[in-house]
Amino acid sequence: MSADPTPPNLKKLHKDLKRFSAIESALTVTGRPAIGLGLGVLFLGLVWVFTATTFGESPGRSYLILSAVVGSYMALNIGANDVANNMGPAVGSRALTMAGALLIAATCEAAGAILAGGDVVSTISKGIIDPAMVADPTTFTRIMISALLAAALWINLATILNAPVSTTHAIVGGVMGGGIAAAGFGVVSWPTMGAIAASWVISPILGGIVAAMILYFVKRAILFQEDRVTAARKWIPLLMGVMAGAFGMYLVTKGLKHIFKPAPWVPPFIGLALFFGTWALMRPVIRRKTIGLENRRKAVSGLFTHALIFSSALLSFAHGANDVANAVGPLAAIVNALNGGGVSSAVVLPPWILVVGAAGISAGLFLFGPKLIRTVGEKITKLDQARAFCVALSAAITVLAASWLGLPVSSTHIAVGAIFGVGFLREYLVNRTPVLALARAAGKVRPDTHPALARKLEKRRLVRRQHMSTIAAAWIVTVPMAALLSAGLYLLLSQFPE
Repeated sequence: MSADPTPPNLKKLHKDLKRFSAIESALTVTGRPAIGLGLGVLFLGLVWVFTATTFGESPGRSYLILSAVVGSYMALNIGANDVANNMGPAVGSRALTMAGALLIAATCEAAGAILAGGDVVSTISKGIIDPAMVADPTTFTRIMISALLAAALWINLATILNAPVSTTHAIVGGVMGGGIAAAGFGVVSWPTMGAIAASWVISPILGGIVAAMILYFVKRAILFQEDRVTAARKWIPLLMGVMAGAFGMYLVTKGLKHIFKPAPWVPPFIGLALFFGTWALMRPVIRRKTIGLENRRKAVSGLFTHALIFSSALLSFAHGANDVANAVGPLAAIVNALNGGGVSSAVVLPPWILVVGAAGISAGLFLFGPKLIRTVGEKITKLDQARAFCVALSAAITVLAASWLGLPVSSTHIAVGAIFGVGFLREYLVNRTPVLALARAAGKVRPDTHPALARKLEKRRLVRRQHMSTIAAAWIVTVPMAALLSAGLYLLLSQFPE
């Protein structure tokens, strides 16, 4: 063997360069959270400067500035946590890259918030407390600031723990806790709180059942067929028509509800028109795409990609239109109360507040969203384009069905429940394979005699139970934790002079 001709000094240089590269890589990884935190603080600083300049010497100036900063912090956390439910399946199934998902989600969230966020928003979330019992503007302002900050802190912690939670439930808990601290338990509408508690159970179960049913149909009608390509030509245009109709009705009844109040017959008419129009349009498109397509599950599943991207974008638009109020509703109420408008259950929304909310959601998504997007899309169960499509379609159908039935639901819980539903259906079908079931029942393959085969015959776990436990626990404690935090913050703010 020939000796290494590399001079000793050059070898040492190579080793040093490798060390520097390792250090640089480590600093890059560890520096990203610091960069995100720094940019988040910069955003809050810009909001502080803007509000301080805008309000000048207005009455209650300090509360106005504080509430604007806290509302912006809440918007950051909404973007970091809630948006993952819309984009996680698309990223987890590889239909979208992370960069593409962030760009689409940020654009659609901002568009939904600014274009369809509404001129009038609810100030006391979901009628949780009675405005007449907290009519003093200063007391009301302290309740709203406490509620916003408590909700934002809890959502921030949930994001760190990789738990997608309902931002609406967080702000509801915050308003409830601040209201109790200010005026006692009588201020709270307990029937409303009971309905919200019911949604903890109803939402994920409904979302999971609907998603599992859609996936079961897709498997039986397309993926389990001997000629998958022919089955895809028949059924995928129909499924895309259902998706278009469902999302058309979803946007009319939910995403555009602040600016458009349709007659009862309008949403079904729009849904049917979009269903037949999309079905007719997609039939030749899918036929062209399937020419020469391999008769494999992965190839056929890829036909759902564009529909999945489209549905994720629409979900983000509807989310921006609806959930921006969780950040800016209490802020608008504070501005209204301190500027002489008094305490009201709904107020006119100044444009600058809507822009701040939209910018905060988009910034939170870019700075802190990728971590939770990966959790939702990749760590609960394995998703491909067909499974992710079922999750997105389930979200729209379940919200519509629950609205018609008058059931209280959470879109966050529905989306995550749909992912679990898809995973558990896969797990059930895999473990019901006849050959495996018969081999287990015979009990002839023992771990001590055939260890490799025995492992194959064990029941497969296709859903990570650890994430299910963490998420369920976070859902259960969201309202009480936000309420306790808000009550403590209210008592703290009460120590400061007006």
